[in-house]
Amino acid sequence: MKRLGISLYPQHSTLEEMKRYVQVAHDNGFDRIFTCLMSLKQDEERQKLQQINEFAQRLGFDISADIAPGVFDDLGLTYRDIGYLKEHYYLAALRLDMGFSGQEEALMSLDASHLKIELNISNGTKYVDNIISYQPNKENIIGCHNFYPKRFTGLSRQHFLQTSQHFKAHNVRTAAMISSQHGQYGPWEQTEHGLPTLEEHRYLPITVQAKDLWHTGLIDDCIIGNMFASEEELRALGQLNRNKLELRVVQSEDTSILEETILYKEPHFNRGDVSEYVIRSTQSRVKYKNGDFPVHDIRPLKRGDVTIDNNLDVRYKGELQIVLKDIPNTGSSNVVASIVEEELFLLTYIQPWASFGFTK
Repeated sequence: MKRLGISLYPQHSTLEEMKRYVQVAHDNGFDRIFTCLMSLKQDEERQKLQQINEFAQRLGFDISADIAPGVFDDLGLTYRDIGYLKEHYYLAALRLDMGFSGQEEALMSLDASHLKIELNISNGTKYVDNIISYQPNKENIIGCHNFYPKRFTGLSRQHFLQTSQHFKAHNVRTAAMISSQHGQYGPWEQTEHGLPTLEEHRYLPITVQAKDLWHTGLIDDCIIGNMFASEEELRALGQLNRNKLELRVVQSEDTSILEETILYKEPHFNRGDVSEYVIRSTQSRVKYKNGDFPVHDIRPLKRGDVTIDNNLDVRYKGELQIVLKDIPNTGSSNVVASIVEEELFLLTYIQPWASFGFTK
């Protein structure tokens, strides 16, 4: 199951404010939390983290804390003491921003505490291969990408795909960071430009970021890197279909009730014999072959237009199509909606036989 998460940074907030945030996230279907032990310098901050983690764990959240070998030293612990960290901070996973030699991580995965060991996917090394060579408990090995507060430092798509594929080849559960357009806080200081994994996501709506990550087929969990996301963002993410791509559209004014029914309520999938010009969803033309489809909005067709063939084409009447390339309109295709510009790039995910849908 694909999951959603938030991030908490106790040094930047009060306990009550974080509790409200966790509760809203829980109410919208979130069940993961990322936090950072490395950035907590005072006992008061660590105590606050314990309190909010205990509250979140009672709500059913799995909590992952960022840590590095040096933090173990600061806490007077070794890598063999992860059971203490699980119990003391109510953790489900330790995320190793910087790791050990490989054998230590493998031994940590075998610990009786069953604390999951979360590896940094973004580095692009053979790190995970090395750990696997030491025969870990693979059920306790998971991965998560970094986030990047400074503009233009986030991952390129090519590197993101390559590193994610490397982890998926080992059947490791993966996560990546998405960025709120309202959140101002990260682990160390205020961040004005978000905390995404992918640089191209930095200013995109948060729902578009999640759709993109999930539909690569390489990311299981989307975690909001910065704090605090707005309630509207949390609600919108919670309402996303996590398995089927649903594209947001602007509906044409003259779209009929029957066309609305086809657009939003009928199931759609791309035909196997694909065209480079249109995505074809053909079942509606069978179901509604006796329906009435008056002519409207028959302008030339642009990429992202959603059309339903009208009464002028008896054979294809009722068929829904998404336009992939600008093409002329013979007058038989009604433009019933258009995909919003920021989601046009998601059309590449609608492969042969892939299901899809639409939302307003």
